[in-house]
Amino acid sequence: MKPQRIDKTERLSRVVVHNKIAYLSGLTADDKSLDTVGQTTQILAKADAYLEKIGSNRSMLLSATIWLRDIGDFDGMNRAWVDWIDKDEPPARATVEAVLGLPDIRVEIQFTVAIP
Repeated sequence: MKPQRIDKTERLSRVVVHNKIAYLSGLTADDKSLDTVGQTTQILAKADAYLEKIGSNRSMLLSATIWLRDIGDFDGMNRAWVDWIDKDEPPARATVEAVLGLPDIRVEIQFTVAIP
């Protein structure tokens, strides 16, 4: 079966679905003037929109990789994260400090999710 590609550009697909697994590209906030909590909240809202689009939900998240510009923002990011995740079905997760693509990006999150 050919993978389904959602929101394609010349560089990437925002989501690739194959064999009932969806791979979301690294998501960043639209309003990059926000602090880490605000950017994380915007990213998670984007993830919700993609989950709805593919017919999945937070309980089906398999993994998340989170990149922070400043690991000192770990607690702030976690406040938004813990409010958002399915508390009974949390995904596997890694969080690292990284140099991100633009200087005003504070957080980038990539997801892998099952589709029921």
